[in-house]
Amino acid sequence: AEPRIEPEIMFGLKSAPLPNMNEAALLDCIEWVSLGYEIVQTIFPGWKFAPSDTVAANALHGALLIGQRHAIAPRKAEWLRELATFQADLYCDGKLIERGGGASVLDSPLSALRHLVEMLAKDPHNPPLGPGEIVSTGTLTKAMPVAPGETWTTKTSGIPLEEISLRFE
Repeated sequence: AEPRIEPEIMFGLKSAPLPNMNEAALLDCIEWVSLGYEIVQTIFPGWKFAPSDTVAANALHGALLIGQRHAIAPRKAEWLRELATFQADLYCDGKLIERGGGASVLDSPLSALRHLVEMLAKDPHNPPLGPGEIVSTGTLTKAMPVAPGETWTTKTSGIPLEEISLRFE
């Protein structure tokens, strides 16, 4: 399956975001924010595939780990700034492997959410996002291959999110 790890920002929605909302209005639709991991995988050797192959193989998602949830209120103004500017460092067994951050996700995880909302508004086959849904906004670093016995840790700076670790057995 050739799994890879992606540190991501997760949003828990409290209300339905609408197309054409600016980032401050989108933030009002979010109940909580979390640092987490998406584990992606592929059946195609060496991760060599066409976009249509991804659809045929039921996408790439393998698992989702959501870290500690942080309420958006009462820090709305701070979250708005921090989500676009924070840094994320990805470590494997204590060694820095990759560096990224909020700007790596369409300039901000909020921009990624806005893009998704606007795409769904034009999609006749899929419903819009609603209250209670969890949105994983996209990887903060390159997706890195993982192997049994490794421990992966993501540490952030410039945003009040705790480091998160995952050990592969």
